[in-house]
Amino acid sequence: MRKIPAALVVLGLVTAGLTGCSLPGAGAGSSDCSRPAVSNRDVMDLIKVTGDTEKEPEVDVYTPLHTSQLSYADVVTGDGTAITGDNQLMVLDVALFSATTGEPIVATAYDGDLSRVSSPSQWTTNFPGFEDALHCATEGSRIAVAMSPEDLGDGVADGFRIAADDSLVAVVDVRKVYLAAANGQNQFNSGFGLPTVVRAPDGHPGLIIPDGQPPADLVVQTLKKGDGEKVTGDQPVRVHYTGVVWGEDQPFDTTWDGEAASLTLDKVVPGFAQALEGQTVGSQVLAVIPPDQGYGDQEQSSIPAGSTLVFVIDILGLDAVAPE
Repeated sequence: MRKIPAALVVLGLVTAGLTGCSLPGAGAGSSDCSRPAVSNRDVMDLIKVTGDTEKEPEVDVYTPLHTSQLSYADVVTGDGTAITGDNQLMVLDVALFSATTGEPIVATAYDGDLSRVSSPSQWTTNFPGFEDALHCATEGSRIAVAMSPEDLGDGVADGFRIAADDSLVAVVDVRKVYLAAANGQNQFNSGFGLPTVVRAPDGHPGLIIPDGQPPADLVVQTLKKGDGEKVTGDQPVRVHYTGVVWGEDQPFDTTWDGEAASLTLDKVVPGFAQALEGQTVGSQVLAVIPPDQGYGDQEQSSIPAGSTLVFVIDILGLDAVAPE
């Protein structure tokens, strides 16, 4: 079977509350994640998937299989984090088979490399049907998917050299799923005169900056305490963050409109690094960073010189280091 990278573009083609405290709000786990184990048994009973989930699957299809709508079945159901958003990060292995002949077409490497991070939105560009198949799927799952011609993006059938009216069978192994937002336990923090964090139902935070002068020293508060791995600096950390200059209303930067950022502690300002080091995955952190722990007397894009920076940071996971 031909091998391809996991993060592909087109398979086969381009081979309001107390100051300083967080307000109550729903977090990452608030989405409805009901998911049938089998979406269409009549179709999925025609596909048998066997083999070690760490290796390429063995697939037996009752051929020729033609389906008019996407169907899926959870061959193995994992107990890890669920996929709930289009931009949520994950690591997948995927193998594709012809539903007409049952023959393998293409597969990812199946080499245990967890550094090949992608998102559902990257996959659904070419496989729109993956949107339903991946929604609420959990880390550790193996999913069999039967895709109709309408479940393929433009040009994908040509790239695989299959007929325009042929169906495809995919087996998706969900290796890793990053959190969509911090999911730790709310923590009480006191601190008169500090910013307040508010949260939308999806966990998206906002900052309310109080009137008055900012603190002279670095302030770090854990608003949500996660129970995941500890941030040590040995691995890149995936975060969503929003940054505001003290005294301003609008963020100068946020990741929440797209995918989470991968950061190393030696590549961020000292106050940001101190706010992250020792924290755990699933935590949400408020950091008020004085100029001497930020950009100092240097203007940085839209950030004036001498600014105090305020960040709310959601720690979503640690990146695996790519093998050499």
